[in-house]
Order: sequence, then C-alpha cells, then structure tokens
Amino acid sequence: MFFMVNYSLKIIRVKQITVAVLIALCLIACKPKGNYKAYTSDPLLYSKTVKKLNNVVLENNFPPMIAARNYVYANIAAYECVAAGDKYYRSLSGQIKHMPVMPKPDTSKAPVDFSLAALLAFTKVGNAVTFPEGSMMDSYNELTHNADSAGMPSDILKNTIAFSDSIAATVLRWSKGDNYAQTRGAEKFTVRKENGRWVPTPPMYASAVEPHWGKIRPMVLDSSSHFEIPRPPVFNVTNKNSTYYKALMEVKNVGDSLNDEQKHIADFWDDNPFKMNVSGHVMFATKKFSPPGHWMNIVGIAAKTAKADFNSTVGAYAITSIAFFDAFIRGWQEKYTSNYIRPETAINQYVSQDWRPYIQTPPFPSYVSGHATNSAAAAETMTFWFGENLSFTDTSLLEFGIANRKIKSFRDAAEEAAMSRLYGGIHYRFDNEEGLKAGKKVGKLIVQRIQLREK
Repeated sequence: MFFMVNYSLKIIRVKQITVAVLIALCLIACKPKGNYKAYTSDPLLYSKTVKKLNNVVLENNFPPMIAARNYVYANIAAYECVAAGDKYYRSLSGQIKHMPVMPKPDTSKAPVDFSLAALLAFTKVGNAVTFPEGSMMDSYNELTHNADSAGMPSDILKNTIAFSDSIAATVLRWSKGDNYAQTRGAEKFTVRKENGRWVPTPPMYASAVEPHWGKIRPMVLDSSSHFEIPRPPVFNVTNKNSTYYKALMEVKNVGDSLNDEQKHIADFWDDNPFKMNVSGHVMFATKKFSPPGHWMNIVGIAAKTAKADFNSTVGAYAITSIAFFDAFIRGWQEKYTSNYIRPETAINQYVSQDWRPYIQTPPFPSYVSGHATNSAAAAETMTFWFGENLSFTDTSLLEFGIANRKIKSFRDAAEEAAMSRLYGGIHYRFDNEEGLKAGKKVGKLIVQRIQLREK
C-alpha cells in the first residue's frame, strides 16, 4: 500500500514538473510583442552608444579633428533614421548642399523601428570611420540581440536592419567625398624657423597635426574661410609695451601664480587625447577625451537633464557634431594661415629657458584657439536646442580622476573652456577671444541654415 501511494505521488510530481516546463516553454515561445519599444526608444541607450564610440576614439588616439569627423557622420546617419520616421523632423538632405537624398523605408511588408535603426546606423557608420576594424560591431550585435530578446518581431527586426543599412551605406558613400582621403597623402607641414612662427614644442617635439584640415569639405560653411578672422598681433618682443609682449607676459605671469580653482579649470578642459609624461628618463602616455569627445559627453548630460526624448537626443548630438566639424575646419584654416608661435616657445626663447606651461602644449600653431572656437560653436547649437539657462553638473572627467564642474549654461562652459587655455599656459588671451568670436559665428550660421525640427 505504501509503495502504491509513493509511486502515485511520484507520477503526480513528474506531471507537475512537465506542466511547469511546458508553461515556461510556451511563455518563451509566445513572448509578448511590443515591449521592445521601451528598450529601443530609451534616450539613455543612444547616449551610451555614443559613449562607446567615444571610448574607441579615446583608445586609438584619434586627433580631435578626426574625432569630430567620426562623430558627425555617425550622428547624421542616426538622425536621418529618426527623420524618416518622425514627421516633425526634417532630413538634412537639401540643407547640407552636397548631401545626397536619403533612402526611404519600405514598410509595405513590415514596419520599421526607427529608434533601433538610428542606433544601428550610428554603430555601422562609427565602425566604418574608426579603427581597428570591427571596433563597434560588438555594440551593433548587442543592439540587435537585445531588441530580439525584448520581443521585437523578426520581420520588424529584419526590415529595420535593412533600412538602417541603406542609410549607413549612403552616408558612408557621401563621406568619401569630403577630401579626407586626399589629405592623408598631402605633403607634410614645413617648419619655418622665423621669428613669430610655430615650431614643435616639448616634450615630444611632434610634427604639426593635420595642416591640411582646412581642405576638408564643410557641412554648412561655404568654405574654410567663410568668416573673416582678424590678424593676430604683430610679433614683437623688443618693445615691452607692444600688444604681443604684454600678452606673452600675461601667459607667464598667470601660469606662475595659478590658484587651485584655475588649475582645476585647466585640468578639466585640457582634453589632451595623448599626453606624454616625462619622469626622469621614463616617458609614458596618458589618454583623455578630446574636445569633441568631451562635448559629446556634455550633450548626453544635457539631454538627460532636460529629459529629452529619443529623437530630440539624437537631434542634439547631430547638430552639435556638425558645429564641431565645421568649427575645426575654420579654426584649422586660420591656424596654418597665421602659423603663429606658441607662448611656450616665445617664453623659452626670450624670457625664461626653463619655463613650462601647466598643461602640455599641443602640436600645432597657436592662433586661434581650437578649444575656444569649437566650444563656442557647440555652445550656440546646444543653446538653440536646449535653451539658454540649462544648468548641469559636468561629470565627464570623473573617470580620469578630475572632479566635476557645475555649469551654469553652455556659453559659460565655452568661455571657461577658452579661459582654461590661458591658465594652462598654451594660448594667449587673444587666441581665446578671437576663437570664441569665430566659433560663435559658426554656431549661429548652423542654427540659421539647418532646421531639424518643423516649426
């Protein structure tokens, strides 16, 4: 009797387990369709994806202007996916004069998830414009896997991938016409050992970076010389009352008396992607975000602070990356036209042989400040997008051991970034002031000519 009862209980238990397994399998097979949108439309997911490209740029030592190119094409590809699926957003085709018409989605057989398309296009283009090969494909595969796991129907996923790939391919074909490849084989910059001209600076004495960047095709500017930038002061170290000599001595005097706040500002906006450290006979490099990488982080922080939705977040990244791209072209055209001496060089030659700036002097001419130009351009587009009074805490440098800074507005951030170069000892005040003016003009032109959202 006991055996029969025990046997019966075992049979019941087996049946219970079998039923539980069948229910579980049914739940897996019949996963609800529709909750995937909570995953694909998360604006933080887009910011995290941009950050992954930022990390690739960081690890592979892309110079700032090339980094700006990486960001702009990837963000434009993402934006075009958004614009295709949202009637309130306009394609950049026809607004950027040389930009081709973008492919249209085929929704006759299945819908397209335009948020996922934007994410995939970003990673596909980001992968193509950076190295090493395949650096962003893990992110691409992760996005498709997670969308599938979140319940996206296979036909929607397949159609979304197809549309995204068509946008990415079109943007990449377009990118090949911007003269980037041609500048790779251009002749090296010839150093002119003349008074007032740029020469390589310690500790690396590196060659001039991207002397032909002014030949890159702009997005919105008519040319690399679209705006006039005033000539820098005449180089004059013999007259202590000259404009130049006073500006030079300001760099030295400020650098010799930095307080903790000024040092923090200099460190925070240093954004040197490849700093060479010298300790005795040992040299080693440290890496941080470049200026466009720093501002890409700021876009993400601002979008989160403003509680921007997915499409608005993508739009913010797109218009700001356009600002940085064009600002670099205008600024670099001026740098190699003026070919102006760095403060460190002049101080070492005429004032103090052993003087060194607080931060490391980058390897290109002084006038105008790239930081000032690029930051001012970005500040204008972000002010246009998010408003004048969006305050936030910039946490971008915390991962490098540099404390956060509270930012009152984007324009305040740009002015602080510009001033940081004087504190750092690598720019004259006039480099920064004229850079801010030029960058502001670039940013204002972009928001005048580019309309992302319908009014």
